[in-house]
Amino acid sequence: MESHADRYEVRPGVPTVEVFRRLRTDAGLSDKSPEAVALALPNTWFGVVLHHDGEPIGMGRIIGDGGTAFQVVDICVHPAHQGAGLGRRIMAALTEELERRAPATAYVSLIADGPARHLYAKFGFADTAGHGSVGMYRTIGRR
Repeated sequence: MESHADRYEVRPGVPTVEVFRRLRTDAGLSDKSPEAVALALPNTWFGVVLHHDGEPIGMGRIIGDGGTAFQVVDICVHPAHQGAGLGRRIMAALTEELERRAPATAYVSLIADGPARHLYAKFGFADTAGHGSVGMYRTIGRR
C-alpha cells in the first residue's frame, strides 16, 4: 500500500519561470518579475523542485560563486502541504549537495523568516547577530 509520503518526490533542477512565481506567491513569498526570474534561474548553482503526484508544490535553490560564497534561497512549500516535513526534505537535498561539491571553506548563508529558523538550525545554520556580524539586505526598488 502506498503511503502519503510516497507521493512526494524531490527532483534536482529549477522550475519554469511561471511555476517559480506561482510557488513563491502560493507560499506567501514576494512575487518577482518574469524578467528577473528568467535571468536568475539559469544562474542557480543547485536547485530542487518538490513534486506531489507529479505536480510542483515546493522548491529550493542555492546560488553563489561556486567556491567561496553560497546562499540558500527560495525555500517554499505550498500551504496545503506544509507541516509534513517537506521543507526538511528540500533542505536535506540542498545541504547534501553543498557537502558533496562545495569547498570546505565556503561560507553558506540564508535569511530565515520567522519560525523557519528552527528548520535551518537543524541543518547547522546559526544566527550571525551577536557573533560580530549581522545579516543585512537591500532591494533595488526602481519604479
